[in-house]
Amino acid sequence: MSMTVTGRFAPTPSGRLHLGNLLCALLAYLSARHADGRFLLRIEDLDAPRCPKRLCDAAIQDLTWLGITWDEPPLFQSERGEIYQRYARQLEQKGLLYPCFCTRAQLHAAAAPNRGDDNPVYAGTCAHLPPDEIAERIKTRRPAIRLRVPDETISIWDRHYGEYSEYMPRDCGDFIIRRSDGLFGYQLAVVVDDALSGVNEVVRGHDILASTPRQVYIQRMLGFDTPSYIHIPLLEDAEGRRLAKRDRDMDLTSLAKRFSREDILGMLAYSAGILKEERPAAMDELIDVFDWKNVKKEDIRLGRAIG
Repeated sequence: MSMTVTGRFAPTPSGRLHLGNLLCALLAYLSARHADGRFLLRIEDLDAPRCPKRLCDAAIQDLTWLGITWDEPPLFQSERGEIYQRYARQLEQKGLLYPCFCTRAQLHAAAAPNRGDDNPVYAGTCAHLPPDEIAERIKTRRPAIRLRVPDETISIWDRHYGEYSEYMPRDCGDFIIRRSDGLFGYQLAVVVDDALSGVNEVVRGHDILASTPRQVYIQRMLGFDTPSYIHIPLLEDAEGRRLAKRDRDMDLTSLAKRFSREDILGMLAYSAGILKEERPAAMDELIDVFDWKNVKKEDIRLGRAIG
């Protein structure tokens, strides 16, 4: 008997959702519902000051307006610190964590950027500090907590883009799972939440692809199953710039004044390759016709697709 698909959408509401966010939500939703699966919503508001309640509420309202539904009450990461701490303690007991006292300036001066993002690969400066030096440094600076990576290549199979690999010491480096201000990092939180929620299909933008080997590593260390990953193309504006939450003309508040729900669903489905022509479409129709084989791999420029 095949396993029921459980998908999710996990926005960070530091601003209003834009069309790129909505495309990701739509594809994740269609994939799960086409397979008669379950769908969950997680609000990634770990950094609560950047993600005020009004923006969390707005994200939920936008998704509801679009016709996306979920099978359990939304999960809020800001309420789950004790859970993340429990799993961080398991990693600590395995000898995988250590305190890092490096400043951001020191990090950027010491190493080249990771190939998948703007963060530098950590040089291991604090990886072997003796206990007495750690105790002395803690008196003047609260450390971040890093996870030691293995001396190996971790590969994943992405269902849309194929194989992706990283040699962890060179391409990733020891990475932060708890910031110096006490907030848990994305990598640990997303792994724990997906596992405890039973998520087995993760659909997200390909800008996060480089995070996946890190998450697979944490899954292994905590004894979690690895979900199926599907990374998707990003939406760009007419000039080829990736959409951001600061692009207010691309958020749903602005768009809903000019277009109906069916118009926007049709725009998104056509831009992604699900529909062969741009026209209004109902959610039930898109669920019926959805097929990953039709979804584009190259990034989508809105000037062409939506005009």
